[in-house]
Amino acid sequence: MNELHPIIYEGLEETIYYKKLPNGLEVYIHPKKDFHKTVATFTTKYGSIDNKFSPEGKDYFVQFPDGIAHFLEHKMFECEKWDAFHKFAEQGAFVNAFTGFTRTAYTLSATSRIKENLTTLLDFVQEPYFTDETVEKEKGIIEQEIKMYDDNPDWRARFGVLDNLYKSHPVKIDLAGTIPSIQQITKEDLYTCYNTFYHPSNMLLFVIGPVVPEEILRLVRSNQEQKEFPETKKIRRFFPEEGAAVNKSSSVIKLPVPIPKVFIGYKESFPIKQGQEILKYELSLNVLLELMFGSGSEAYEKMYENGYVDKSFNFEYTHEKNFGFSIIGGNSYSPEDVIKIISETIEKFKKDSINQDDAERVINKEIGAFLSAINSPQFIANQFTRYRFNDLDLFDVLPTLESLTASDLEDVLHVHFSDDSRTTLIVKDK
Repeated sequence: MNELHPIIYEGLEETIYYKKLPNGLEVYIHPKKDFHKTVATFTTKYGSIDNKFSPEGKDYFVQFPDGIAHFLEHKMFECEKWDAFHKFAEQGAFVNAFTGFTRTAYTLSATSRIKENLTTLLDFVQEPYFTDETVEKEKGIIEQEIKMYDDNPDWRARFGVLDNLYKSHPVKIDLAGTIPSIQQITKEDLYTCYNTFYHPSNMLLFVIGPVVPEEILRLVRSNQEQKEFPETKKIRRFFPEEGAAVNKSSSVIKLPVPIPKVFIGYKESFPIKQGQEILKYELSLNVLLELMFGSGSEAYEKMYENGYVDKSFNFEYTHEKNFGFSIIGGNSYSPEDVIKIISETIEKFKKDSINQDDAERVINKEIGAFLSAINSPQFIANQFTRYRFNDLDLFDVLPTLESLTASDLEDVLHVHFSDDSRTTLIVKDK
């Protein structure tokens, strides 16, 4: 165990063991004796927004087709001599993957043959195999996936809001790209992206379950020592100047929907926060949204009792290192009334002081939700990696929530919710 560095969370009585291997791979092992299932995520800090970067060995930026990170995720499951899905099924494990804005994660869950399955996870992600024929075949599969999302009004609306908010930042681009953009992807493109972003030094392995940390580390170290990797180099990404103003203050789109929809989006004007500063800001904003528009709020009761919204009404906040946004809305036969109530509620909160008791009530609700969530190994595995990639720690959520005050909520209220950073999107039936 001496090789592993223990990270002790006394308040939660949790210990995670950490080791950075010589090739740069960061390994976190979270032993949980009372868990029946083991979950492992193998994640690269590479997502849909990384479509312009300096490829490994080049000193200039190259633009790659939209959706290529998601395309690469699909192709990784097809190895030269074996199929990853088939092999995991034989070994009694479930495997999945997803591509987000800033990361691509491969996840396995299993109750037996853990070492065998973990080896398979490391091997299939680190053995790229692409041919012209298999790349062309995959285009047809992903084209069907894009069409499926195009038929999803909520998905279209979400990216409609992002298109309203952002002028040029790639967060406005659909994660899977477009049918024309994926047609441009070549085998050579995939190898270039893989060689740039799938180096162990840009990846993190997280294992949680009834495991012995030193045995897991021994297995991972042995696996990595059998493989050769080029020298670690800093990845240079390019993001266009975005500015604080929104792209469009409002828009209306027509889709085949049984009930119209309305969404109000706010763009983070200066998303330059780092580490603990992001965590406090993000948690304050989540608490504030719940306080203003949660199911127990005055605004929600008014909208629901008047029939302006239904149970689909929701809100979210996303913050990464160079972008951030909130989206509020759902189904509505009275979209203009919803926009009016949301705007009036925000202005009322800005005008009046937030009551400390009201703030503590919602903070306690968020603490309860977090404590419930960390009973899930999948939640911990996925969120721990997301937080680490932002120089944060998932288990700092609890003490940070406990430290929040009404004053913290008022600070983010005045920073995030401004008229210049707002957009509205209404979805009407065709």
